[in-house]
Amino acid sequence: MNPVAEIAIAILLVMGGIFILVGSWGLARLPSLMTRLHGPTKASTLGVGACLIASMIYFPASGQPWSAHEMLITIFLLLTAPISANMIAKAHLHRQGHSIDPNPADGIPEGLPAPPTGDDWATFRGAESSRDD
Repeated sequence: MNPVAEIAIAILLVMGGIFILVGSWGLARLPSLMTRLHGPTKASTLGVGACLIASMIYFPASGQPWSAHEMLITIFLLLTAPISANMIAKAHLHRQGHSIDPNPADGIPEGLPAPPTGDDWATFRGAESSRDD
C-alpha cells in the first residue's frame, strides 16, 4: 500500500476517534438535554464521517474494488443526525410545556424558554431589536 495513503488513513482514523470521544464526553457530561444534543449530532457525525472517509481510501489503496457502502452510510448519517436532533429538541420543548406558534405574525416565535445566561437566542431577535421602541 502507498505510504501516503497509509498516513492519510491513520490521520483520519485518529481524528475520527478523537471526535467520537469528544462527542461521547459531551453526551455524558453536559448539563442539560439541549446542550447534550450537540455531542452526538456534531462531533460524532464528524468522527464517523472521518472513519468512513478513511475506509473509502483504504479499500482502493489496498487493491480491493471500490464499494458505495461507505458513501451511502455517510449520506444517511449526514441526513439523519440533524433531523433526529431537531425532533429530540422539539419533543423536549413540548414536554417542558412550551407551545410555539410555527407561523407567528411577526416571524418571531413566542413562548420559547429564555436562554440560561440571560442573552437572546442566536436565531431570534437580538438585544438591540428586543427593546421597546
